[in-house]
Formats: sequence, C-alpha cells, structure tokens
Amino acid sequence: MFKLIPFLKNYKKNVFLGQFFKLLEAIFELMIPTIMALVIDNGVKNRDVSYIIKMGALMLLIATLGVIFAFTCQYFASIASQGFGTVVRDAIFKHIGTFSHAEIDSFGTASLINRTTNDVNQLQVAVAMWIRLVVRAPFLCIGGIVMAMLLDLKLSIVILIILPVFALVLFLVMRKSIPLYKKVQGKLDRLAVILRENLSGVRVVRAFDKVDYEKERFKTSNTDLSDTAVKVGSIAALMNPATSIIMNFAIVAIIWFGGFRVNVGGMTQGQVIAYINYVIQIFSALIVVANLVVTFTKAAASAARVNEIFDTKGSIVDPKSSLVSEQVDESNLHSSAVEFKNVWFTYKASKEYALKDISFKLSKGQTFGIIGATGSGKSTLINLIPRFYDADEGDIKVNGIKVANYNQIKLREKIGVVPQKAVVFSGSIKENLKWGLKDASDEEIKKAAKIAQASEFVEKLELGYDTIISQGGNNLSGGQKQRLTIARALVKRPEILILDDSSSALDYATDAALRKELRSNTSEMTLVMVSQRVNAVKDADLILVLDDGQQVGLGTHKELIETCEVYKEICLSQVEK
Repeated sequence: MFKLIPFLKNYKKNVFLGQFFKLLEAIFELMIPTIMALVIDNGVKNRDVSYIIKMGALMLLIATLGVIFAFTCQYFASIASQGFGTVVRDAIFKHIGTFSHAEIDSFGTASLINRTTNDVNQLQVAVAMWIRLVVRAPFLCIGGIVMAMLLDLKLSIVILIILPVFALVLFLVMRKSIPLYKKVQGKLDRLAVILRENLSGVRVVRAFDKVDYEKERFKTSNTDLSDTAVKVGSIAALMNPATSIIMNFAIVAIIWFGGFRVNVGGMTQGQVIAYINYVIQIFSALIVVANLVVTFTKAAASAARVNEIFDTKGSIVDPKSSLVSEQVDESNLHSSAVEFKNVWFTYKASKEYALKDISFKLSKGQTFGIIGATGSGKSTLINLIPRFYDADEGDIKVNGIKVANYNQIKLREKIGVVPQKAVVFSGSIKENLKWGLKDASDEEIKKAAKIAQASEFVEKLELGYDTIISQGGNNLSGGQKQRLTIARALVKRPEILILDDSSSALDYATDAALRKELRSNTSEMTLVMVSQRVNAVKDADLILVLDDGQQVGLGTHKELIETCEVYKEICLSQVEK
C-alpha cells in the first residue's frame, strides 16, 4: 500500500485537517466521562441544580463541537479518498494504455476492469478509514487507559487482566478471516469473467441453447463466492458478541470491585461511572482497531493487485531517440513499404511458434494478399506490422526502417487497421468515422463510406451520418459494422491499409463491389488483405500462403496455382471444377 501513498500528494492538506479535527473530537470525547463524574459527585450528590445545568450545558457544548469536528473530518476524508481513487483510476487507465496486446492477454480484460473498479474502491475505503480512525482509535484506547489509571490505579488491574483476553479474541478472529478476504477478491475476478463472457456473447449463448448451462456456470461461481463471503462473514460476526461478552464481564467486575473501593472511600460513585465509560471507550476503540486491520488487509490485497498493474511494464517501448516520420519518408522514398525477414513469433502462454521463419517484401502501392486455413497465423502476422506484438526473432520493417525504431504513434499514424472483429463505439456514425482523422470533412467521410459500401445503408437512415450507434453496435448488422470499420480506416488516409478478413460478413456482390472500389481509390496505399476467400486475394500483386504458421507459398495467383499445393487445394475447395 505504501507504493500508492504518492497518489495522495495533492491531498496532504485534506489528510492533515481530517486527522486534526478527528483528534479534537477524540479529546472532547475523553473529557465527557470526567465531567459526568463531576456532575454526579458535585451536582447530584449535593442536589445543586445550577451546577448540574452548568455542567450539562458544558457537556452539550462539547458534544456539539464533537459532532461538528466529526462532520468536518468526514468532509476532508471524502475529498481525499475520492480524489485519491480518481487519480489512481486515471493512472491505471493510462498505464494500461502502455501495455502491448501481450500484457493485456496476460491479465485478461475482466481482471483489469475489476482492479480498476472494485480494488480501487476498496483502497478508497481504506484511505477514508485511515483519515477518520487511525488517529482517533489508538488515541481513545491509550487515552482511556491513562484516564482510567488516573482515576484509580488499583481498579486498573481489571483492565490489565481483561485486555490480553480481549486482544486474543481479536487476533483469533482476524487470523481466520484475513486469508478468506483475499480469496473473495480472486473469486470476484472469476465471476466477472463469466459475467462478461455471457453479456458479450449473449447471442451465441442463445443460438446454441446454452442459457441453462451458462446459468448453472454462473450459479456455481456465484455460490462459491457467496459461500466464501458467508464463511468470512460468519467468522467476522463472532467479533462483536465475543468482545461484548468480555466487555460486559469487565464492567461487572468494575462495578463489583468499584463498590468495595467506594465503601472504603478510595473512589466516589461518579468516578466509578466515569471509569466504566473509559473502559467502554477502550474496548470500543480496540474493536475499531480490529476492524481497521481487516479493512487494511483487504485494501492490502487490492493494493497488491493494483501494484501488479503498475509494476508490469509494457514490453513494447519507444526507442530513446524516436525517428520522425518525415525523416523516414524522405530517406526511404524507394524502400519497401513492408518487409519481413526471417520472422519468428510465439505467444507467451504458448510453447508452439505461431509464426515460423516468415520472409517477404512488399513494395509501396502494392496489394498484398494473405490466405490460409483457420489458425494458420494470418491475424498474428498482420498484428506485428503496427507492432501490437514484438517478434521473437527476425526483422520487420516499414518504409525500410525497423518497426522497433519507430515511435509507436508515428508508426501507427501510417497504418490503418480493420480488425477481424468489427468494433464500433457508442455515439454517432460520423463520430465513429472521425476516429482516425478528427478534422475530416463531410465530403471525406462520405467518400470513404462510398468506397466501403457503407453509404448505401447510412444514407437511408433517417438521421444519416448523425444516427446514434448503441453500445457495441447492437443496432447494426455484422456486415454494416464491418463496412463502417473499413470506412473509418479509409478516412484516416493511411499509407498502409490492413484488412483482416474484414469482409467476411458481406455477401459476394457487396464484397466484389468493395474490392473494385478499393482498387480504384487506394492506388497510393499499400493494401494488405487477409482472407479465406480466394476471390478476395487472387487479383493481389503478391499472395502469401500460410499453413500452421509456416510460409508455404509466395507469389501471384497464377504462380501459386502451379507451385503451391496448399493454395491449389484452397482454390479447388471454393470453385466448381
């Protein structure tokens, strides 16, 4: 948790003032039992009504000030804790933005969301409790002991006997509950994964009639979480009754032995009442301390999960002296647009190479087709070009410069990527299409939509390009989303346009029209097309054939028909003899 303290640097004043006012409240709270003793011994005993009223007014004033100080502390604690949470969440989000796809794959989306929300919320609670109770509880405990001993040292033997028993009960409860709190956090992650999979894949779940199966899977995980939470709750629930019993025995002992002290003149009746109040304050403060330990333990588990994000550095970093895109272009006018040289790549969680010894050179303005069976490494290969992952071996160059020597922003400014899974964002169609170029004109947007075959359905909509897309694009079909993502990439006017099987949801006529428009309007772009359809890549200047991560063919359609058996089989499977 100490690693996260710097996030409070802008709230030092709030932390100090919050603890200061809480300390004042604790001081006033310690004064109440002593004043009560004076009221009993001097007012009630002597039937001095004016004294009782005067001291009662003083107690009321102290109580009122205590409430005001408590509210003031709460105000500063809220500002500090909420501000802390806001800063931490912002820092986490920015840091996740530095991750490559490898780090995101490693954590998992559901876990990252859970850490950014639930874990940070737990830390906010810890900060608020720290400000409100870390000073108050120990001060009341120690102050209560001192005040009790000042009232009567001999009667304090009762406290010295009861305190170790009280502390032992707290220790045993905490020892059993703290490990379970950590387990609850992990099981929350698992539940979040299942929930996210169900909500994002609800159509698939229903299509395969797996609703009941998924309900059972969620129920199992939810029950597991619930059982653990109930177990830890049951153990923690023992704290209050166990401590109350001990505290009540202590009060009985104080009344018993206090009565003897009053009889021999060692104490007054008011002092016995004050002594009981101090004992209640001491034990109540100890219970608060125990709850604080539990809260901080849960926060420590959350802090470890948050720190794991901060401690994870993105494997893809910019070089210290990043190359400026203009310099790269000027010095490499005649270089290849994309070049792979003996490239090998494997995912962290896999022992098998996803790509094995890939080599090809693509000239500027060429159309490059990549074809192969499912799982042959097509998407993996194109993800290496914008440097979403780094190759294990070999060189990858864009405009003759290794991608590792580029600033990531400069590199990706040159590249437009249309992913295999069409992703659109809530907002208007126009806002989505402007993602790649914020100041794109309406004419540029319409032209890109026309090339992508999206204008035909967008212009039929009542609001046209101002039509609002719902979350996840649920009010659009798969083909419509694909066409919009292609248009979005075209608006950017990239040097290299990568289409990762991005027309799979289109009918053959629309697909053919799309490829025709792309050939006519992207002559200056280097076009990389990934597809399982031969018709989509057969007119490309160069075709790469992949099979199980290996390069089994490279050439034109005619050349590959003659020389590549894998490509020939794909062709024969898709056309009539």
